[in-house]
Amino acid sequence: MKPILDELEQRRAGARLGGGEKRIAAQHTRGKLTARERLELLLDTGSFEEFDTFVQHRCTDFGMDKAEKIPGDGVVTGWGTVNGRKVFVFAKDFTVFGGSLSEAHAAKITKIQDMALKVRAPIIGLFDAGGARIQEGVAALGGYGEVFKRNVLASGVIPQISVIMGPCAGGDVYSPAMTDFIFMVRDTSYMFVTGPEVVKTVTNESVTAEELGGAKVHTTKSSVADGAFENDVECLLQMRRLIDFLPACNQSGVPAWPSFDDGERLDPSLDTLVPEHPNKPYDMKELIAKVADEGDFFEIQGAFARNILTGFGRVEGRTVGFVANQPMVLAGVLDADASRKAARFVRFCDAFEIPIVTFVDVPGFLPGTAQEYGGLIKHGAKLLFAYSQATVPLVTVITRKAFGGAYDVMASKHIGGDVNYAWPTAQIAVMGAKGAVEIIFRADIDDPEKIAARTSEYEQRFLSPFVAAERGYIDEVITPRSTRKRIARALAMLASKKVEAPLKKHDNLPL
Repeated sequence: MKPILDELEQRRAGARLGGGEKRIAAQHTRGKLTARERLELLLDTGSFEEFDTFVQHRCTDFGMDKAEKIPGDGVVTGWGTVNGRKVFVFAKDFTVFGGSLSEAHAAKITKIQDMALKVRAPIIGLFDAGGARIQEGVAALGGYGEVFKRNVLASGVIPQISVIMGPCAGGDVYSPAMTDFIFMVRDTSYMFVTGPEVVKTVTNESVTAEELGGAKVHTTKSSVADGAFENDVECLLQMRRLIDFLPACNQSGVPAWPSFDDGERLDPSLDTLVPEHPNKPYDMKELIAKVADEGDFFEIQGAFARNILTGFGRVEGRTVGFVANQPMVLAGVLDADASRKAARFVRFCDAFEIPIVTFVDVPGFLPGTAQEYGGLIKHGAKLLFAYSQATVPLVTVITRKAFGGAYDVMASKHIGGDVNYAWPTAQIAVMGAKGAVEIIFRADIDDPEKIAARTSEYEQRFLSPFVAAERGYIDEVITPRSTRKRIARALAMLASKKVEAPLKKHDNLPL
């Protein structure tokens, strides 16, 4: 028996080496960890259970029958735990054929995808790859198709997270694009459909990999990525933190963690958060931090469309999604990018039964030809559609401005908000006083005294939360210091919320 066990251990040791010491050293020289080192950091110590350790490619074309066959074929797959909670994982191994995808490589990934879907657990993919293995041709393309199909089947059933930790092109960017979240590592990870060389050949553009598809591009311009981190270690530790916020599946309910923060806590500092001058900005992140348990807020797409905030926190130990206008950037106005960003986040939360808390301070939609030509109407409708469709508990707090159609869109009572609060500083109207008065009383536009008097009259009549409260559009005008307490109580009351939707195959989201 001992010789057999020795052979097994020898084979495992060979598989663990991947492409060998020389290629592992090259990976480290680039500032990157190997696939197995990454999994060790991501998962709880000793929890990883590997599958298909000895799988090899079966290609015989273009000299592949003579090439060295390395066990694992460029991807490490299996399952483990993150803080005791089960997750399935696959990590592309750049030291083996550049992490390129073969038919056997794809089969390893689809096996893990199927298992994750069967047992209803999240799946995390660590990408560091060179796209399809050219020598395998259509077999590799077929493998990608199998992976893509499972991405779609799992969407809205289990959380899917993609972490880009090296160069990724072609099929290795389409699969992440269909997952729930994409995170990148600065300076070492890239995403593009076609690389700089092809771009140069086809369009005659000279562009570096960083300029074409680096972390800065995808977190600030394209919105493809949800965040970026300085190095592999920080990125993987943040993924552990993210998993703690997410449910195992769409029917498991949000995870509950012990909280040392009192749900009844009052915060007197919030009484002075909103400045007296209506156009002076303030940081909405401060409100989120003072409402969330222990100030813990995991922001999503923080570098893109910064006029709106999205991310996860907890209230009384249970995950909530926060959506908030950010007065520090463009006065918190809704534009096409902010609408898309928030709509996707709302839909994720709704798919996984995560309650949504919305903080509103919005002067309206951003005007201008650039926005109209860019499809603001359709993009704004996405956010309206997402909130209207949501069946999870929706708690809304209007802190200051809620003007025009943007008032309706930001989880108002009219589109399904369950509990809607307003601070005494809230202003709910079709538009600001100055613009409204100049339209209503345009005949007096040349008389400053009359306009000033009319403006004061309009402000007293409409720019307060009490007109909306009189009609029941606001459930209660609350003191700012009690915001956490009121939200916590509302979420507890709404925990058993059930909504019956009409039978249909699926909706037609305004894409």
